[in-house]
Amino acid sequence: MRVPMLDLSEQYQTLREDMISVLDDVMGSSRFILGDNVKKLEADVAQYSNTKYAVGVGNGSDAIHIALQAAGVEAGHEVITTPFTFFATAGAIARAGATPVFVDIDPVTFNIDPSKIEAAITDKTKAIIPVHLYGQMADMDPIVEIANKHNLAIVEDAAQAIGSTYKGKSVGELGTAATYSFFPTKNLGAYGDGGMIVTNNDEMAEKMSVIRVHGSKPKYYHHVLGYNSRLDELQAAVLNVKFPHLDKWSEMRQQNAATYTQLLKEQLGDKVVTPVALENRRHVFHQYTLRVEKRDELQAYLKEQGIDTMVYYPLCLHIQPVFKDLGYKEGDFPEAEKAAKEAVSLPMFPELKLEQQEYVVSQIAAFYK
Repeated sequence: MRVPMLDLSEQYQTLREDMISVLDDVMGSSRFILGDNVKKLEADVAQYSNTKYAVGVGNGSDAIHIALQAAGVEAGHEVITTPFTFFATAGAIARAGATPVFVDIDPVTFNIDPSKIEAAITDKTKAIIPVHLYGQMADMDPIVEIANKHNLAIVEDAAQAIGSTYKGKSVGELGTAATYSFFPTKNLGAYGDGGMIVTNNDEMAEKMSVIRVHGSKPKYYHHVLGYNSRLDELQAAVLNVKFPHLDKWSEMRQQNAATYTQLLKEQLGDKVVTPVALENRRHVFHQYTLRVEKRDELQAYLKEQGIDTMVYYPLCLHIQPVFKDLGYKEGDFPEAEKAAKEAVSLPMFPELKLEQQEYVVSQIAAFYK
C-alpha cells in the first residue's frame, strides 16, 4: 500500500467547482493586489483568532520578520526562542538584525520550556518567540508572566497551529502578535505562499500594514524601511474557499491522531512514545509525531513499504552552519538534540483512511518485532 505524507488531491476535488469560480472572479475583476478577498480573509481570521486585527503578508517567514520589526526589534537586540523549530523562526530574528538566543524544550510537547527563559534574558532582550509546534500551543501563562515582568514583546510563531487554543484562549490573544503560514502543506494551506499576522495592538497593526507595502504611507512616501510582502489576492480567494472547512478538518485530524494512538498502544505498547495533547489545550495535529528508537532505520524500512514519513527537524538551529558565529555547540540543549534524533512524523491529513493508518502501524510493529 502507498501512504503519502500528505495528499491534497481529494480535498481539491471536493472544492474544485468553488475554486474555479472564485479564481475566475478574481481574474475577471483584474484586482490582484490587496483586494476584497484579502480584506475578507483578514476579517475572518481576526475574528477566528479573537483579535482585533489581521494583516495578510507574503508568507509565514515574512510574517515573523514584520511582526518583530513592528515590535521594535532591531540591530543590537536579542530574541529568545527554541532551537527545535523550522529555520524561519530564527532566520526572521537574524533578518531583523537581532541575535537569536536559544533555550531548551519541554520533552513532552517539543515546545519551548518556559522555566529556561528567564535565565537567558539580558539587557539586550527585546522579545520572545514561542513556537506552537506540531499544532499544540506552548505553555503561555508563564511566558506571558516573564514577558510582562521584563517588558518584552511576545511574537507567537503559529505557522503550524491555526485553530489551536490554550485554556480557552486562541493563538494571538496572549501574545503581542501571532503569525500564521498558509504554505500549501499547512492545516489551512494556499496554492502557493501566504502568511498573516494577528494582533490586538492598534499600533502594531498599523505598523505592520505599512511595512508590508515598502513602508509607504501615503503611497510613494516612505517613513520606515519596509518590504514588498502582501498576501496575493488569488491565494486569498483560495483560502476563503477553504476557511469554512478548517474546524471540520481539524476535527478529522484529531480523530486520525486518536486512531493512531489507539493502534500504536495496542500493537506496540510503550515501544514508541505517542504525542500528548495536554489538558486545557486544543491540539490541531498539524503533525502526528512519535519518539522512537532506531528512528533512521525505521524511516528507511517504512519507505520500502511505501509509507512516507518526515523528520521535523533533524538538525537543531543552534548547530546549523549559518549560526556558527553565535558560539553554540552540540550538547548545549540536550532535550532539543535528543528530539532531533528520535522524532518522526507519520502521514497526517484529514482524508487519511483507516486502512492506511492500520497499514502504517502494522509496518511499524513489524519493524520492531
